[in-house]
Amino acid sequence: MFTSTGSSGLYKAPLSKSLLLVPSALSLLLALLLPHCQKLFVYDLQAVKNDFQIWRLICGRIICLDLKDTFCSSLLIYNFRIFERRYGSRKFASFLLGSWVLSALFDFLLIEAMQYFFGITAASNLPSGFLAPVFALFVPFYCSIPRVQVAQILGPLSITNKTLIYILGLQLFTSGSYIWIVAISGLMSGLCYDSKMFQVHQVLCIPSWMAKFFSWTLEPIFSSSEPTSEARIGMGATLDIQRQQRMELLDRQLMFSQFAQGRRQRQQQGGMINWNRLFPPLRQRQNVNYQGGRQSEPAAPPLEVSEEQVARLMEMGFSRGDALEALRASNNDLNVATNFLLQH
Repeated sequence: MFTSTGSSGLYKAPLSKSLLLVPSALSLLLALLLPHCQKLFVYDLQAVKNDFQIWRLICGRIICLDLKDTFCSSLLIYNFRIFERRYGSRKFASFLLGSWVLSALFDFLLIEAMQYFFGITAASNLPSGFLAPVFALFVPFYCSIPRVQVAQILGPLSITNKTLIYILGLQLFTSGSYIWIVAISGLMSGLCYDSKMFQVHQVLCIPSWMAKFFSWTLEPIFSSSEPTSEARIGMGATLDIQRQQRMELLDRQLMFSQFAQGRRQRQQQGGMINWNRLFPPLRQRQNVNYQGGRQSEPAAPPLEVSEEQVARLMEMGFSRGDALEALRASNNDLNVATNFLLQH
């Protein structure tokens, strides 16, 4: 359930990997070895406003001083890595930069509004760290990642593939007294950037020359190798269950590899993917009677595709043809079809 948006590790997500490693390592370093330097990374808006310490808008919004915030934000960044695979590193970095800059403005506006309308003076120190862009990523997560029910509990309530991510975000939201200010400003900045309000996506973006520079210098350092296609042995209680789990893994790997091959052919030749060349799942492709050596009847034709599921995939930016064929290849499993389209 936790890996609701794919399970290929940090493959094709070098920026997400750098955001996981570098700020977390610096946060641990400050907490364990250099506690006397933590004052340099305090997010003090009063010092910015009264003493013009503008540098705190940068230093105070990169490294978390609370290890709980570091842990929660790292888990969320790991799950949101799917957007880097979908948009590309440059567009993903532009979203993070835009939401990071806009959220600083919203922090000031929220604190001033609280004092002006309600007479409440918020603490001068807000939670430090790269938190606002993490909350901003909940906007595209809510809008573009389909909701797939996993289990039904307590009547109308249900557990979906996104439930645990929201719970983790709620945990981060309630981890401090004034982190809700950072969370609201992050959500507002994510909404502004995702909806292209005031054309901020054109102003706050990563230039192409800078993207190429970091692609040449840092991407080789933080890039991850492609996951192995070797199937793991199941951990079922019996040999039959283990065999079934292994067959399911082989089925999924076969569909992934055939989808990737078809996508590469389409990029080279143009046009739609020839899904008729895809292999059906192993259990449908050849069901051998080991006692008599007799093969079963041909597999049944593909199931009808739900237009609602096609519409949800098209809302994520995929073409109708790819959505239809991905759903057919995955036997109308929306979660598997989404993983096909997002990871390749």
